[in-house]
Amino acid sequence: MTTRHGGRRRLGGMAAVLMAAALVFPPAAGADDGPLRQRLREWRASNAPAAPGEVRAPITQAGDTTGSVVVDGVTRRYMVHVPKSIDPAVPAPLLLAFHGGGGSMQWQADDARYGLISASERHGFVAVFPNGSSPFPGGRLATWNAGRCCGSARDKGVDDVAYVRAVVAAVQHQLNIDAKRIYATGMSNGGMLVHRLACEAADLFQAVASVAGTDNTLSCAPSRPISVLQIHARDDDHVLFDGGAGPGAFRDESKVTDFTSVPRTIANWTERNGCTAPPLRVLEQPGAYCERHAGCRGGVAVQLCVTETGGHSWPGAGEVRRGKAAASQALSANDMMWDFFSGR
Repeated sequence: MTTRHGGRRRLGGMAAVLMAAALVFPPAAGADDGPLRQRLREWRASNAPAAPGEVRAPITQAGDTTGSVVVDGVTRRYMVHVPKSIDPAVPAPLLLAFHGGGGSMQWQADDARYGLISASERHGFVAVFPNGSSPFPGGRLATWNAGRCCGSARDKGVDDVAYVRAVVAAVQHQLNIDAKRIYATGMSNGGMLVHRLACEAADLFQAVASVAGTDNTLSCAPSRPISVLQIHARDDDHVLFDGGAGPGAFRDESKVTDFTSVPRTIANWTERNGCTAPPLRVLEQPGAYCERHAGCRGGVAVQLCVTETGGHSWPGAGEVRRGKAAASQALSANDMMWDFFSGR
């Protein structure tokens, strides 16, 4: 996308137009995150080079690999799992899975805790595990900027939307991905990021599913209607079902926020999507139920699945953090979300 001429670097195409506009119409004070600058930042991110020493070659075999992108001068990594059933000639669905606050891509890819590798093999989707912002070289104790939460990613104003766009673009260079079947899911702070992605990257994602993370965006104006699934335990002690931060949240209250309630989160999305039909109970079994709102613009849906127990965990998981309540087995978050995605 760039050429050199006479010792100067010259941008081509869209970048040149955006750069020229940015110079001619500089943003007013306090408007650094205006639409023009945002588009330019996202363009740069989606065309970001691989990290030094890393070749972004096509992925030709099933299994696990890692990649990286450079966004705003920072190298950020991600993991990719390609299922054995993948056919390179057939565009594959893609699921991005975002870890919780204080986690990492390795933690979210741990099959014992989340089962997403097994779900990838079972359902045939490519699974990508991005890593949040971390002060450590290994990427641990990372957070996401989901708007009002969480931690240093929020406090530093990290552009996680640009990062996610860059990751998707990089994976699309490496694999045959179906652009109409790109989805996102996340746990807790990662689930909150999923809501922000639905607000700011509805052009990229077909549907999203948040587990134990409510809508804590600062603003939301999706470019089109988008399907949203919320999965939440009634007894979650971190992100309280009826709103607020519970006793299990970060000990430093300044790192979190007064979390939006689950009912308000669902109401936000039914309003944004213009859903007119009353909720329909689509699943009811011991320990869990699901309700779906239909009659939405663009044929999208908004669905809520509630488990009675499980606390702040991933329903269907085999392991949880030490000292936490066992995950609910009343339903499988992975199977539930893939069923929801497949219907979109």
